Amino acid sequence: MFKTRKPDPMKDTYASSTARIVASRSDRMLPAQGSFTRPRRFASVTDGFEGDANLDHMPPEVIESRVDETSRSPRDLWGVLHEQAPGKDQHIMAGSAAEEEFRATDVSRAFDILRTRLRQTVKQHGWVNIGVASPTTGCGTTFTTANLAASLSRVPSSRTVVMDFNMRNPGLAKMLDMDPRQSGDLRDFLAGDVAISDYLVRATDTLALGLGATPQTNAAEIMQDPATAASLAEMRAALRPDIVLYDMPPLLSHDDTSAFLPQLDGVLLVSDGTQTMAKHIAECERILDGQVPLLGVILNRARASSIERF
Repeated sequence: MFKTRKPDPMKDTYASSTARIVASRSDRMLPAQGSFTRPRRFASVTDGFEGDANLDHMPPEVIESRVDETSRSPRDLWGVLHEQAPGKDQHIMAGSAAEEEFRATDVSRAFDILRTRLRQTVKQHGWVNIGVASPTTGCGTTFTTANLAASLSRVPSSRTVVMDFNMRNPGLAKMLDMDPRQSGDLRDFLAGDVAISDYLVRATDTLALGLGATPQTNAAEIMQDPATAASLAEMRAALRPDIVLYDMPPLLSHDDTSAFLPQLDGVLLVSDGTQTMAKHIAECERILDGQVPLLGVILNRARASSIERF
């Protein structure tokens, strides 16, 4: 069911360069002197370059030469994230009236099984970034992401980060009855203009969320921006999560998810028993092939008669 990703020299070189930048930019992670913005991400690295300089056109040796070798490692920012508890008008997370009843259902138990298998797989391969996608709209990707995140968050001493990357139609905040306007804007965070501690919110001691409020029509371009990769690498270095879940757009609707595949370690594909066809899954497999491992296909809205009882 699980495939091992082939090494990608180009990706590994880029990731190595990004890691060196992260190590040198710990001053950009917390708001400086009460300000909740920081300078554009690559200002100190690209100074002196003419035109629109970015990591795509900058040789790794040049980037390395401009990094401050004496800078300290990023501090752990998990404890300084703003807290926002999920509302009571949801049934997934603790605090709602229906959460205890939902925990006793077959659906909740299925997500617990998925959680354990996923944790074992990512630990075995040293993976962190997992995308949750679907072939078409309406398959239940956000529902799956939220439930899987809730199940992961119940593991003691773990850390899970969930990012709402369905930028054209963000829905994670609504699913968890949370207010995305209480934090910074996703696009500004990915561009490097909003501090990590002012964007992500902590829903529980083990779960942090990056919510989206405003739809972005140029989502694919944002996902391919080198600043996005660097911001996410910086976030991982500062929060040290076990798993980062990305609630992704449908694979077959736009090129958003395809554009982000180089940043993922694996993909969970959500299918809908009432609308997903075999040809949809086959096309998704074709897109993912050679890019990122398909970790499994989750069947949502299956007929009750087709579910085995153990």
